[in-house]
Amino acid sequence: MKRKLKLWSGYLAVVFLLASCAPTAHIEKDENTDFSRYKTFSWVDKDSRGEQDRNSSNDLAEQNIRHAITRELEKSGWRESRRSPDVLLSYDVLVERSVKEQSNPRYSYPFTRTFYNPYSRRLFNVYYPSQFIGYENYEVPTREGTVTITMTDARTEKTVWQGWATDEIDSRHMTNKEIQNSVKAIFRKFDIAKN
Repeated sequence: MKRKLKLWSGYLAVVFLLASCAPTAHIEKDENTDFSRYKTFSWVDKDSRGEQDRNSSNDLAEQNIRHAITRELEKSGWRESRRSPDVLLSYDVLVERSVKEQSNPRYSYPFTRTFYNPYSRRLFNVYYPSQFIGYENYEVPTREGTVTITMTDARTEKTVWQGWATDEIDSRHMTNKEIQNSVKAIFRKFDIAKN
């Protein structure tokens, strides 16, 4: 019995460790929207001024994001349709500098003190171990990447669902793995929200 308990506690520790590594995802949805009637989607290919976005330096990142989102929607039974889609999809990726607060415990240095005992006329040493004296707080510069996915009803042009995930990243651009992790975290909450 003890062996099974240790095995299960080990599994739970691994699950919690992996869950803590996932990006934090949030969603907002229109409460009056019936998601069961949505089955098709299409991508919005225009920027905010209604012109084609010609940013060719980000073609690979754009393909990775669209592919990750399309794969997650197809898992839910949706399909991409260029003719009369139910939902229009758009996304935004933001990488910004941030500051993370960290703290480390501080301890005093251990030391030994020598005393003289006048009754025995001897010297003796007393050891004082290190003691906790507080926390040292400091700030670490980091970069945070945020992926935002927006669904708009194609007929009413009203935003019906929006999900975003923020995660700490290592460089100025989000890698394919970081994008996929963020999209998966968002769509884990999408499955709950659409019901």
